[in-house]
Amino acid sequence: MTAQIAVVDASIGDTPAQQNFQRELDAGTTVFEASAGERPPTPASRRWSFDGVVVSGSQTAVYDDRDWIHELTDWGRRVHAAGVPALGVCWGHQFFAQALGGRVVDMGEYELGYRSVERLGDDPLFDGLPATLTSFETHSDRVAELPPGATTLARNPYGVQAYRVGRTYGVQFHPEYDRQTASWVIDGKQLPDERLAAARETITDEAVAAADATKGLFDNFRDLAVDHQPTASEPTPRTTDGRR
Repeated sequence: MTAQIAVVDASIGDTPAQQNFQRELDAGTTVFEASAGERPPTPASRRWSFDGVVVSGSQTAVYDDRDWIHELTDWGRRVHAAGVPALGVCWGHQFFAQALGGRVVDMGEYELGYRSVERLGDDPLFDGLPATLTSFETHSDRVAELPPGATTLARNPYGVQAYRVGRTYGVQFHPEYDRQTASWVIDGKQLPDERLAAARETITDEAVAAADATKGLFDNFRDLAVDHQPTASEPTPRTTDGRR
């Protein structure tokens, strides 16, 4: 069975977000450009046909006053309430945290480049992955408070790097990035030259190879999505004759 994943692209303009997620998810994907007002149907809709959802990074802040963010927040809460497997990456990690009752703040600095992340405990999302993960980071906001009931799954000196609440996951790092995307992101930052040079120095053969191992979480997420069963809060689909 091929998983069907709704990819919510929250990035602005021409970015490699869509191609990166479509490559790494290895699933049937339908992309919705959030900043253009697109979003998937709600799980209660007859148009719902997905096993899971992924929300990408963005150049915005989740606390920005934008109509599409407010509208997406309502949708995200409905997805979570229905128990649909969901994965937020970077901005998506912060988005779900805030939407579900957590708090996101400006760090006052950038975490940029390939970094190490320490796992905490076990979770199916990280099955088969090393205890110390390597992945690319690019963010200046962080999750300061997790939503009620959430469990921290990974941390580094900048704070929470992964969490789970119900069937909703967030990862602050970018497991979907390849070397080319990492270079593209750094080159696009308006930061002091020495700061950019330090970030470029993290793009080594060793770091890129180690980050490839972290991509396995997409396989794990796809398996979680395929195995997903409706919860009590989800409507049971009707048959063609109207019976449940």
